[in-house]
Amino acid sequence: MNSLAKVVKLLFLETRPHFLLLSVVLSCVGTSMAWYEGHFKLLFFILAFVGLLLIHTSCNVLNDYFDYMSGIDKETLRTPFSGGSGFLASEALTPKLVYILGIACFVIASGIGLFFLKVRGWVLLPILIVGGASAYFYSTHIARWMLGEFFAGLNLGVLAVFGTYFVQSGYYSWEAFVGSLPSGILTYNLLLINEFPDVGPDKKAGRKNVVIVLGKRRAGVFYLITSGLVYLCIILGVSFQFMPLGTLLGLLTMPIALKAVRGALSKYNASDGDFLPIMGLNVAVVLVTQALIALGYVFSRYLVG
Repeated sequence: MNSLAKVVKLLFLETRPHFLLLSVVLSCVGTSMAWYEGHFKLLFFILAFVGLLLIHTSCNVLNDYFDYMSGIDKETLRTPFSGGSGFLASEALTPKLVYILGIACFVIASGIGLFFLKVRGWVLLPILIVGGASAYFYSTHIARWMLGEFFAGLNLGVLAVFGTYFVQSGYYSWEAFVGSLPSGILTYNLLLINEFPDVGPDKKAGRKNVVIVLGKRRAGVFYLITSGLVYLCIILGVSFQFMPLGTLLGLLTMPIALKAVRGALSKYNASDGDFLPIMGLNVAVVLVTQALIALGYVFSRYLVG
């Protein structure tokens, strides 16, 4: 493999593509909501999907860059679910190149956002501002203020779903907001569980998060509560007719979530290797639950029709 091809491959891996599956399901949830209401534009779906993917990529890459510059990367134990890519710590890539990649993705995503501002109106601006600012300042500020989990759930959860719904429908609705809440809590939980192995390096670097502040045992109990809230939101959303009956498909992941919760409550002090299966179960819950909710919206349109 020549040097250029090797660099391109490393830059692709630097984006942590397996994490980007979250953006795929978020786009599907928001678009399926609009589809359920009779709205769908293929071009808008493609552009919104690419924009969300790029801002998520920018967040991943800039997070790696700032973590390396702060020294966290040199002490963090990397797992398939946490700890960054490791390419900067191993000097496989230079900080300058990684930063350029993050900014390039940010700029292109911003261009797509400007397009939607023009065709859909300025009411989309708050979502774009919050999402963009959070992506850039996550590592340098947000993660140090004990707001990391909240903004992760807000941006790569509620606002991602709300935004992809808006670009299709052209308006906001309470139904879409309620339907986005499970996605927000699931992304919150994604970050929460992934923080367990990184408590030491994060604390040393001056970060504050739920696991550091509560301690691992109480953070496990908190994870139990937030996991329950995901399914409660679905049940209440359907009960009060904010979400269609088909979205109850999301409840099918409850056994997996229960297994993850039991693991977090009993193995919170386990070695990183023993904690990995819990992180894997959590990822499965996050992705599959949202995929099932999206399918629920699609199926419900045909049931109603």
